[in-house]
Amino acid sequence: MSVLRSGSPHRPARTPAAVPGVLLPLLSLLSLLAFVLGLAGTAGAADVRRAPEPRHPGQDWAGSQIARHEGTTAGGAPPAASLTASVEGVDVSSHNGSVSWSTLWSSGVRFAYVKATESTSYTNPSFAQQYNGSYSAGMIRGAYHFATPDTSGGAAQAAYFATHGGGWSRDGRTLPGALDMEYNPYGSTCYGLSPAALVSWMKDWFATYKARTGRDAVLYTSTNWWKQCTGNSTAFGAVNPLWIPRYGSSVGELPAGWDFHTLWQYTSSGPTVGDHNRFNGSADRLKALANG
Repeated sequence: MSVLRSGSPHRPARTPAAVPGVLLPLLSLLSLLAFVLGLAGTAGAADVRRAPEPRHPGQDWAGSQIARHEGTTAGGAPPAASLTASVEGVDVSSHNGSVSWSTLWSSGVRFAYVKATESTSYTNPSFAQQYNGSYSAGMIRGAYHFATPDTSGGAAQAAYFATHGGGWSRDGRTLPGALDMEYNPYGSTCYGLSPAALVSWMKDWFATYKARTGRDAVLYTSTNWWKQCTGNSTAFGAVNPLWIPRYGSSVGELPAGWDFHTLWQYTSSGPTVGDHNRFNGSADRLKALANG
């Protein structure tokens, strides 16, 4: 005859098997809480998400926004000659289409900068005709990148540029790449970044480009934009040659950090292609810039 122990059928003892039945509702609650917090984190990430990729990169070229914000000069007449030696050049992008390089060469143009890329999603569909065509005509040529600092990091954009036309070789005919920093075609003038953040972005771009090519890149920018968006930073003047747009009879005031300019985009309405430039020096010095 069996003897009933404490914990009879009327008052069953708790067993470990009964514990999950208690914990499951709690675990479900914690999982739900984690899910909700995860959604909150996702929403926070969306708030700082990068801007969308450029919508009309074919309309963005060196000076496209300078002309819009700072004005142009009519006629495209070259500035008066000075005692300082100079070399005539042009810059082009996809909006120029197929360029008559022989015409430009005959008119005295001896160098060209060609837009290669924008952000990390666009390459100039006319790049081959423009970059190789200028070279075949006898010109010294280089490539430039139109910066959109709100869409991706400086390092990523420099790497994309170096891979898609922005490379360099010491052949005496290839200029170092150039970074085009100007008014945002898609929104906030300074791309929604503080002066410190923009300077940091450019430092990343220049460092990455040099690591990829061995060259310090040229910087294209206007004094007005530079003052407004970088606080007139002096961080680049000692290293990066300045390519400055100013459509008038003189270069005018330079951004802080530079005592002289290397390239001057003096008109957006010159013959054949619109944008014309002057190299601040002799043809031998231009070749020296190409050789590094």
